[in-house]
Amino acid sequence: MANTLNTAKKAESMLSSTADTMGFEIADIEFVKEGQNYYLRVYLDKEGGITIDDCESFSRAAEKILDENDIIEQAYIFEVSSPGLDRPLKKDSDFEKFSGEVVDIKLYKPFNGSKEFQGRLKGLIDNNIVIFDEDDNEISFERKSVASIRLAVIF
Repeated sequence: MANTLNTAKKAESMLSSTADTMGFEIADIEFVKEGQNYYLRVYLDKEGGITIDDCESFSRAAEKILDENDIIEQAYIFEVSSPGLDRPLKKDSDFEKFSGEVVDIKLYKPFNGSKEFQGRLKGLIDNNIVIFDEDDNEISFERKSVASIRLAVIF
């Protein structure tokens, strides 16, 4: 059985310099089993956004590195894409990069009667995610209590 988290970390370590050289940031990487198949997914970002051509060029370069190093024992499907408009914030650097942006937060357990919040991100402070609500009140959530935090898509 695959250690999916460890495999994702190894893949990220192996591919990050190639992404940097190509002008991309690895926003996230995951190795997951869905049904009968394993997937290695790399989410790229760059200033101005990622194009299909960017995904294709990185995919070709990354496939060579992954094949040469052969870190994944089982068969898998390799996917490269953008993190999307509603990208999840996972890395510590994401909280600094997107400070001031509106985010949607989902909690594991209700806080003040709700499990969903939206607000302007202040940042990650002492392992707490801090936002300002619509009335400009500061709200703080322990990082471990947050199921997901994503950039809000507002039209």
